[in-house]
Amino acid sequence: METSIVWFRRDLRLTDLPTLLSAADMSARAVALFVLDDRLLRSAGAVRRTFLYRCLRELDAALKGSLVVVEGDPADLVPKVASAVGANSVHVSADYGPYGARRDAAVRKGLGDVDLVETGSPYAVAPGRVRKDDGTPYKVFTPFRRAWYDHGWRAPAKTDGSSLKWLAPDDLDGRIQVPDDEDLGSTELPAAGEAAALEQWQSFLANDLTRYDGERNRADLDSTSRMSVYLKYGCVHPRTLLADVRGEDASSATLRSELAWRDFYADVLHHNPRSARHNLDKKFDRIDYNTGAAADKAFEAWRAGRTGFPIVDAGMRQLRAQGWMHNRVRMITASFLTKDLHLPWWRGAQHFMDLLVDGDLASNQHGWQWTAGTGTDAAPYFRVFNPTTQGEKFDPDGEYVRRWVPELRDVEGKAVHTLKTGRPNGYPEPIVDHKEERLEALARYEQIKAR
Repeated sequence: METSIVWFRRDLRLTDLPTLLSAADMSARAVALFVLDDRLLRSAGAVRRTFLYRCLRELDAALKGSLVVVEGDPADLVPKVASAVGANSVHVSADYGPYGARRDAAVRKGLGDVDLVETGSPYAVAPGRVRKDDGTPYKVFTPFRRAWYDHGWRAPAKTDGSSLKWLAPDDLDGRIQVPDDEDLGSTELPAAGEAAALEQWQSFLANDLTRYDGERNRADLDSTSRMSVYLKYGCVHPRTLLADVRGEDASSATLRSELAWRDFYADVLHHNPRSARHNLDKKFDRIDYNTGAAADKAFEAWRAGRTGFPIVDAGMRQLRAQGWMHNRVRMITASFLTKDLHLPWWRGAQHFMDLLVDGDLASNQHGWQWTAGTGTDAAPYFRVFNPTTQGEKFDPDGEYVRRWVPELRDVEGKAVHTLKTGRPNGYPEPIVDHKEERLEALARYEQIKAR
């Protein structure tokens, strides 16, 4: 009897998983494999590693203890496991990231005559599918979104894991237990795994979807879907979400648009792999950044949430406390680092990737580049967020700031954003003058235009 391997990666679920259909077409039994890739683990940060381990435990429970976990280089381990279990095929969701594409090419070479079968991807529309009429990729979101809608996506795959007999060879050389959680201090993470993802989604549909369009930018309201972490690990597929938001109401349309952003950034990274670490718009390679001891001191104040700008400090402290930050505040804090402190976006992006439980390379790096003006924004660098007015608009009663900045809890209402009557003991003065730094940011932009 032939045996397949289902190699789980960013698809830690059993429902709506096309690889299960692909594996069942080729064999009646399969080994569920996960490789703890040393390279990815080192770059993940403690919160993402811990959340991953929790997701793996949930997946193992759903498979009734049949998940096989090994640790090391997939290029070595996947062929070894395939040989050990006599597999005739290995089934994966396609990976379009820079490292993932290289890894899978190496695994395919190592497998030799064993097929590496790619079915589906972590996206509603796989990177590279949506192109202009001339065959080139889109560089701006709005036309990409129109083409994305026109292209469409498949209905959710009807899977639950029962179509395969799962093998769990206890004597498999190198098989390990899922590692224990790491010490996260006081950081609180959401519940992990597929069941938690579907429960959160149903709760959002029932309680928050109708308010999503009007309230998703409000940092003080818990009106976002909170699905980003589950999409990151594939505990749910975007097809599943899109199938539930087919209405023409504003909130359904806005949520579909947010999922289009996710696909867009994955597409941009697929076509421009260097943009994970370098400016997408190369003319910004010439811009001047602050350096030296004063710049490093400002960066540390930003990381610690001690800039003296309440909405910025609240966001940075939420990041440490929850491994997550409201998306509007992500933009505010990113603008402050790049436009007020004149520091390169990749320093901030790396800090976010170190701490975010939903840290996704494509979305994080290109979200930072959009704010910094070095990426896909059609009207880039001269957009400079005013942290005070942004706070007043998106935290109008100051509840978000008071929650995350305890020094300011006695300041009532929106006055918490301006602190015109003085600053409580222990809360710092602003480390920069926003008006001055805005002009400086614009001047630096003009300099590179003139060069």
